[in-house]
Amino acid sequence: MTFFLLLVLALVSGLIAYVSLQPNTFKITRSAIIDAPPAAVYPLINDLHNWGAWSPWARLDPSARNSFGGSPLGPGASMSWSGNNKVGAGKMTIKESSQNERIRLKLEFARPMQAASDVQFDLTPIGETGTEVTWAMSGRNEFMGKAMSVFMKMDKTIGAQFEQGLANLKAVAEAEPKALPGA
Repeated sequence: MTFFLLLVLALVSGLIAYVSLQPNTFKITRSAIIDAPPAAVYPLINDLHNWGAWSPWARLDPSARNSFGGSPLGPGASMSWSGNNKVGAGKMTIKESSQNERIRLKLEFARPMQAASDVQFDLTPIGETGTEVTWAMSGRNEFMGKAMSVFMKMDKTIGAQFEQGLANLKAVAEAEPKALPGA
């Protein structure tokens, strides 16, 4: 019995040591080319009211409760949400906004676990009418984040959601102007 307890203690200690050695920071980045100028893509990101049209998480819980605060759009604009276990609860706030070029947000999760990340969208003109959109999220990996990364590859999981979101954003931005949110 003592041997068994020592073995379990050694395994748990080894797992804790392994988790502790995981990277202290993370960054997830995905890009897509959209056949629409930056001026058509920018308002879909810079106005948080438009995120429901393309965000991959909006489709995971259509009945999530969203509330908006601060400025109507751009720096200071915020959106809080509370939904099912697939979307959790949290708040995002636009921290910086450069017309048709970049939007930076602070993303704060309250549930299923507390965490904060920085999110950035870069819009780069491609030719006369295209835009490359790069969506990046970075932050610190606390112990629980490190533990999750051992069992769930964040880059693969979150990256797939970014890819879906970018595909949705592409579809909305490339739609006829009459179908754009706010048009």
